[in-house]
This record gives sequence, structure tokens and C-alpha cells, in this order.
Amino acid sequence: MSTRHRAAVLGSPIAHSLSPVLHRAAYAALGLDDWSYGQFEVDEAALPGFVGELDASWAGLSLTMPLKRAIIPLLDEITDTAASVEAVNTVVFTEDGRRVGDNTDIPGMIAALRERGVEKVDSAAVLGAGATASSALAALARICSGPVTAYVRSEARAGEMRGWGERLGVDVRTAAWGDAAEALAAPLVVATTPAGTTDALAGAVPDAPGTLFDVLYDPWPTRLAAAWSARGGKVVGGLDLLVHQAVLQVEQMTGRTPGPLAAMRAAGERALAER
Repeated sequence: MSTRHRAAVLGSPIAHSLSPVLHRAAYAALGLDDWSYGQFEVDEAALPGFVGELDASWAGLSLTMPLKRAIIPLLDEITDTAASVEAVNTVVFTEDGRRVGDNTDIPGMIAALRERGVEKVDSAAVLGAGATASSALAALARICSGPVTAYVRSEARAGEMRGWGERLGVDVRTAAWGDAAEALAAPLVVATTPAGTTDALAGAVPDAPGTLFDVLYDPWPTRLAAAWSARGGKVVGGLDLLVHQAVLQVEQMTGRTPGPLAAMRAAGERALAER
């Protein structure tokens, strides 16, 4: 019988993380009374020491910024999904002691869209060019049959997005952030920018919008998401992404499938309402 029953989320800053709420709700729903899930403030410098001290009671780790790339040299292997964006948000410790890295953000995005009935699109737009944008491109590589236009603030960012497109097999085109209102006509718009960045676009939502995937969850709804809903468009939010990627982590770490998605979402909604 496995003795692995501990997991945690690492990052810096980490106090805002909803991961403990989601994972603990999953353990309760699955009857895993002996499992625990913590959170630890760990930066890149402290990461090797932290991981090196973990014993055989550990089942896995969730990684947030700035550790998603820093963890990679400390692992025995990473999945093709994680390698495609050079980012690991999940580490599973196997029974034989190996450290395996994965990225559940990408399949989490796809699952969140599928839950809203979005399985294939013929084009898409991405607002922003940070780490989440590269994961969005990896997800779009699986569901978008045509071009993806990325709206960015600099030519350097534009070059990065085109580079990710070449690597992931996505036809990425770039446009200036000043033209971001044009993005809203796409059948799928993925907003990956920090809070407040897209507020000015709320007045430009078309009369018959498609689907907006806004990766923010606090504060929610964003002004853009609220305007999108008011116009009758589908909205997928950051909590949807968080819950779907977390349920995949729970499944990998505990070996219990399917993970309790509804219980985890309800716990996340309660936690956000209390903030």
C-alpha cells in the first residue's frame, strides 16, 4: 500500500493561491482523510533545497510562478505537453522515487472550453504575450484549425509569440495592442493579461460575440467578461481553468479518476466569495 499522502503548492508569492482549497475539497470528496495539501513560499533560489528534502510521504507538487521553469532541471523527466511550452505546473513522485513533471494548464484550458461546448474553432485571438499566452497557444494548437492573432505591446513580444507558434505548429500572426478591439470579432478570444488591462475593451464588444476565455478569477467578473456576457457571448473564466487543471493534478497525484470537479468548483466559488 502506498505511503504517499502529502502534496502542496509552491511559489512566490503564494498566500493568494486557491490550490489548497481546491485540493483539500477533492480529498474530502474522495474520502482521502489521511491526505494533506499545504502551501509554501518558495522562490527559485530555495527550490532545489526544498525539493531535495522531501521524503517518501510526498505524492506531488503544484508549481506556480516563478517556479514553472526553475523546477525542470530538478526532475527525472517531463511530459511532451510540459516540454512543448517549457513549463511544469505539476510534479508527481512515483512509487520508485522518480520526479515526473507535467503541465495541466494546457489540457485544463481545453477541458474548460469543452465544458462550454467549444471543441473546435477556425480562428482565434490571444490578448497578451506572457507565460499564460504560450500555454494558450499550445491549447489552440489542438482545437484551432486556422490562424491565431496575438495582440501585443512590443515587437519583442511579437517575435516571442511567432516563435512559440512555429514551435507549436500554430499559424500565429501578430498585431499591435492598440488594435486589440479588433480581436473581439474572433470566434474565440483568450485574454491572458493582468487585471485591469482589458477594461478599456469592454465598450468594444460586438453585438454577437463568440467565446471569451478570460484567465483571471479575482476580481471576477472582469469588465470585459461582464460586457461579453451582457451581449450574449459565452464566457469561460479563470476559475474554470483553475479547477480543470487542478482536477487533473488530483487525478495524477492520488490515482483516483475521475476527480471531483463539482466539489472543487464549489469550494473555489465559496473561497472567492469570502475574499
